[in-house]
Amino acid sequence: MKRTFLVTTLACAGLLTATACSGSDSGGGPSDGPVTVTVMTWESAQTNAAIKKALADFKDDNITVQLLDTPAGNFGDKLASLTQAKKLPDLFWCGNDTEQQYTSQGLLVDWTDKIKDGDGDFKADQFVPSAMENWKTADGQMGGLPSLMNTYGVWYNADAFTAAGVPVPKAGWTWDEMYAAAAKLAGKNGAKYGLVADQLTSPDGPFTMSMYSVSAGGAPFTDNVNHPTKAEADAKYTEGVQKLVDAIKSGSVSPPGYDAANVQSLFSAGKVPMMFGGQWLAAGFQTDKPKVKYGFAPFPQVDAPATLYDSVGICTPQYTKNQDATFKVLEYINTKVWDAVLPASPVAPPAYTPAQTSYFDALTKAEQSTVVDTVKADLAAEKTVGVRFTTQWAQQVGDLTTANYQPILSGKKPVSELPAYIDKINGLIKSAG
Repeated sequence: MKRTFLVTTLACAGLLTATACSGSDSGGGPSDGPVTVTVMTWESAQTNAAIKKALADFKDDNITVQLLDTPAGNFGDKLASLTQAKKLPDLFWCGNDTEQQYTSQGLLVDWTDKIKDGDGDFKADQFVPSAMENWKTADGQMGGLPSLMNTYGVWYNADAFTAAGVPVPKAGWTWDEMYAAAAKLAGKNGAKYGLVADQLTSPDGPFTMSMYSVSAGGAPFTDNVNHPTKAEADAKYTEGVQKLVDAIKSGSVSPPGYDAANVQSLFSAGKVPMMFGGQWLAAGFQTDKPKVKYGFAPFPQVDAPATLYDSVGICTPQYTKNQDATFKVLEYINTKVWDAVLPASPVAPPAYTPAQTSYFDALTKAEQSTVVDTVKADLAAEKTVGVRFTTQWAQQVGDLTTANYQPILSGKKPVSELPAYIDKINGLIKSAG
């Protein structure tokens, strides 16, 4: 369930129903007779089979639900072609960044009023607050709803910690304790570094150090990931960067440019003592069964807990045939489908909190208690920072980060160059705004 971009599927070549492929802008009003609501995901064939089975239990004589086949491939390209042709399905999986961009362009149905006054418990206040807030555009619209949360923390090899005589990570541990542990674990039992990161949570990116700053009572890297007005590196942020620079220089933490593509397999083989990563790895570990005893801990803190947050969701194009029917299916997915899917593959907690029970029960049954505790702690955290910009110019930030921030971490530029990097980000924000 971890996705950075919205993904989609085949163009309309006789595979989509008239609901998705008509290309007409019907205004979303009610239609005469039965309605077919098409659903498209980016999931694996196995997960899609479970979703399809769960959707078969949806009961409404006037609504037929069709799950579209979604082959692997360049989903971004397929999204672009379907969007251009106005042939998007009624419900499609989307990332927060795509939802923000498409909503601001007027391409998606705004569910703000619908979810505010929803039936029964299916209302905005029953969703994880950080997810709902981050799905709002600058003018308060919500083009879709968050469906699954991504939480983040530190995966650790408990066997390696025990062998080195180092206490295993737990809630409330500090950044200094993490770096000290990484120093003791580096170079042991085939592990080159004591701490590495997966590709989404790498310390190479500026949002990771935002957690350090916020935890210490400082300012986050940016005031808003969706519609930022400024970037900032205050004294606490700079302090966190300096500690990371020192840890990289000592060889205890992997440097910028480290190839994280195989970090999960290295961790499973006992070659990585600690790695930053998301909760979704639990499902894979449950299947692959690493050779080591492992656990999942919250990110370290300075004075108070702080964590990254992220969510993926489900969006609807403006020209959907029948908004009411589509919303009924959307509600069913969020309230019922995950109960059928997550027990077999507990990849992520639902954003709709009443649906989280099956996820946590599955992890508990699999004896993944540290994952349960860490995910719950992350979802309850008061201090959270976004994992990336969701803006259309986010890639330009990435380019600036590669050219100006990562050299600081690797020691090629002094930490005193950090304000210059921030000035470049703010110049981009100003020009884009």
